[in-house]
Amino acid sequence: MSEPVRLSKRLIELIGCSRNEADKYIQGGWVLVDDEVVDAPQFMVHKQKVELHADATLAPITPMTILLHSPVAFDVDNPTAPRQLITPETRAADDNTDIRTLKRHFAGLMPTAPLEAGATGLLVFTQDGRVEHRLIKDARKNEQEYVVEVTGEIAPDGLAQLNRDMKRNGWPLPKAKVSWQNENRLRFALKNVQPGQIEFMCQSVGLTVVAMVRIRIGRVSMKKLPPGQWRYLPVGELF
Repeated sequence: MSEPVRLSKRLIELIGCSRNEADKYIQGGWVLVDDEVVDAPQFMVHKQKVELHADATLAPITPMTILLHSPVAFDVDNPTAPRQLITPETRAADDNTDIRTLKRHFAGLMPTAPLEAGATGLLVFTQDGRVEHRLIKDARKNEQEYVVEVTGEIAPDGLAQLNRDMKRNGWPLPKAKVSWQNENRLRFALKNVQPGQIEFMCQSVGLTVVAMVRIRIGRVSMKKLPPGQWRYLPVGELF
């Protein structure tokens, strides 16, 4: 009876490719074992059916960026904690990017653009150095948008104050564009948001923050992504 062999070796036997090509096909998610994608060249196969996808290509593997709707406020000092929510099972059903879920997409994900303390909403994890640079090193250039639920009675000119230059402990805060979404929700759009800035601004005009949800970073919005689920950033879409 034949012994189990590495998937890469079986693929070489099937299509006559090189070891390097076999590894690239498998890591690219183009190889199916009993109709299921397996992206590990070292995976052992015996009598299973092994197939190469009809659209298989040796094009370089594209690093992925994942958008997560964090349903709870995680400790801002532990930015990797929400990573545990990203699993194949929590991918949003309406993710229409046509990207096949692969195990390698969950390796080496870098957290970017931390949420305000106490906030939920859009988080970005990436394998792409360009996205990491944009959201971390060029953070000052990215406008973030929060929906903030508040209670209390706003000062008579409170909305105007929120839209003017403000200081905290004598230091100027990044300017914000603030508007009412409804009678108890404000929209904040601002760049280079400072930790605790939104809560401080609200308190300055007599309001208490009940909840905050980040819905956009740059040109990328969370849209209707359900809490606790994630989707891929479409290839070519920019922040």
